[in-house]
Amino acid sequence: MNIGLIVNPIAGMGGKVGLKGTDGENILKRAIEAGAIKESPYKTIKMLKILKEHKKPINIMTVSGDMGEAECLEAGIKPEVVFVTGGTTSFKDTEEAAREMIRRKASVIVFAGGDGTARNIYNVVGDKVPVIGIPTGVKIHSAVFASNPKNAGRAVINYLENNRSILKDREVMDIDEEGLRYGRVSAKLYGYMKVPFDKQYIQGLKSGSNSTDKGIISRISKYIVDNMEEDTYYIVGAGTTTKAILERLNLEYTLLGPDVIYNKKLILKDANERDLIKISKNKKVKIIISPIGGQGFIFGRGNPQISGSVISNVGVENIIIIATPAKLLSLLGKGLQADTGRDEIDALLKRSYKIIVDYGEYYVMSCKD
Repeated sequence: MNIGLIVNPIAGMGGKVGLKGTDGENILKRAIEAGAIKESPYKTIKMLKILKEHKKPINIMTVSGDMGEAECLEAGIKPEVVFVTGGTTSFKDTEEAAREMIRRKASVIVFAGGDGTARNIYNVVGDKVPVIGIPTGVKIHSAVFASNPKNAGRAVINYLENNRSILKDREVMDIDEEGLRYGRVSAKLYGYMKVPFDKQYIQGLKSGSNSTDKGIISRISKYIVDNMEEDTYYIVGAGTTTKAILERLNLEYTLLGPDVIYNKKLILKDANERDLIKISKNKKVKIIISPIGGQGFIFGRGNPQISGSVISNVGVENIIIIATPAKLLSLLGKGLQADTGRDEIDALLKRSYKIIVDYGEYYVMSCKD
């Protein structure tokens, strides 16, 4: 059983520092200068440790260096290196490695990255070989990703060991990073790839709000504003549902990044992780977020700046979740999800939450694996 593994080692580096992604050399340079660290290798290792539990012989075909080889060795797996990079890696290495894995008849190709990496894989693979994405990027709208790195490993084992998974055509989506940085969301469907689908392991396609939700969102925002406590910092996460709060207060806002309110005044716009760690340390702070429609993520998607360190400072008891009934309906059978990259934080987040669904109305939903 041949498993292809391709890692985009820089995927996700721009998220916590507020750059909305790492597409392009200039943005990568800015991310590094801002103190960003590589997270994709660490998350890939988590997936590989699950694969190591596989009882039958498997062969992992991968790329040299930190595009797969280093992660395998760190996880205690000796891989077969089938493609060697020239040192500095790029999307061309991803595409050439995928071609080589197809030629060597990979049973499934597992890749670590975000929507940009999914597009690179799609350009070569199409529907030739099943794929499973390890979510390590900032933009993860596509439906080809597992819900978290460990579930990516479980999905691979399920497919190879039991053959219980049904191959489904799943969407490859991507949005314009440059537009994102200016508050414009433009998502585009690029195509479909075949994914061993099991709803307990594979995430759904991100769904947006509809026009009928506007009145409910307005009432939710009024309830939040009416009940804001004095001398308390409010970290308001990304999204149209949460931004209604700042609109009600006549404040500027960042559609795709967190803003901070204190005594109903905007004190920080488009905050990065460092800003939020500083604000949340030894202060009275609450986090207001809304789950991603169709996926259920409250952390680990959409709000990378609100990291595990920020959540640890604030405390899970100070998390306020808001959502329309329609959004929660899209999550039935899935529940809420968290993928912060820190197991101890994800464990703390696995609890029941009272979600505000209208003015003074709540619905209880749990966060689970």
